[in-house]
Parts: sequence; structure tokens; C-alpha cells
Amino acid sequence: MIRLLLWLLGGVLLGGIVHLASVLILPRMATQDAYSRLSPLAQINTVTPIPAPTPEKAAMPFMDPAFAMSVCRYDLSEGPLKFSVPVSQAYTSVSFYTRAEVAYYAINDRAAGRRVIELDLMTTAQRSDLPDNEEITAADRLIVESPTLTGLIVIKALAPEPGLLPMARNALAGARCQLQGN
Repeated sequence: MIRLLLWLLGGVLLGGIVHLASVLILPRMATQDAYSRLSPLAQINTVTPIPAPTPEKAAMPFMDPAFAMSVCRYDLSEGPLKFSVPVSQAYTSVSFYTRAEVAYYAINDRAAGRRVIELDLMTTAQRSDLPDNEEITAADRLIVESPTLTGLIVIKALAPEPGLLPMARNALAGARCQLQGN
């Protein structure tokens, strides 16, 4: 009886180790992550609208048809980005993800408190290279530090009714994601 319990305990322990290893390793081995799926649709440092999902096809899994969505695949290797998006009438949110799909910053229209969400996206090294200007305060300039050189910015605008979806898409059409020198 003790021998059977030891075998069962060993099996449970081995199963737990295999489960934990697969949960930690599989996301890194996945080839169809968000960045890879959006590569054919979106250019680097450009805001690209994502087509509305249909029952047969969606650019990303679990897309909500009540939201108009755009993305910007960014690359900070040539310098910081200037990002701006006008807010829609209902709700607008902006989320920042690393290349490995780790969310590191998000802001919505209510938190921004303005008609346009504007910010500068840069790495920690690029931020340390900024000159100290006492006339520019933190309230004048929102700076987001990216932990990686590449990643995704996901912009969503809510359409509370199906007929208002074109209005939400028009709000996202004014979004800009470009190098600061341009």
C-alpha cells in the first residue's frame, strides 16, 4: 500500500512539473503571437486600422465588434516616438505592449482629461539623453518608457451602438505614431 502511494505521489509530482514547464515555455514558443499576426497588416511606426471581426475571420482572437481598433507596431531603435490620438465621443483607450505581449502602460480618455491623448514613447536610455528643461514640466509632457525597442500600441474606440461604428473609426483615423524628428 505504501509503495502504491509513493508511485501516485511521484506521478502527481512529475505531472505538476511537466504542467508548470509547459505553461512557462509554450508562450515563448508560439509563432502566432499578436506581433506576428499583425506584421502583414501594420507597418512600423504607422497607425493602421484593423478590419472589423466577422464570424469567419478576425485579425486577433476575441475581438469585440463594439470597438473600432487600430494598432501601431513601433520600433524605437531610430529614436523616440510622438504618439497622439483624438478621443471619440464614447470611450477611447490606448494600451502599450512589449514584443512578448507584456502590457506595461495603458491610458484612457478619462484619465487623459483632454480631447487628444498625446505622449512621447521612448526607452529608458533615450529618456536619460533628454536635456533637462525647467520650462517643460511633467504636466506638459507625458513620457512613457518602453522596456523594449519594439512592441505594439493598441488603440480602441467604443461604438455604443452599431450605427456609431463609423464615428469611432473616424476618431481613430486621426491617430499618429511617428518618430519625433518627422
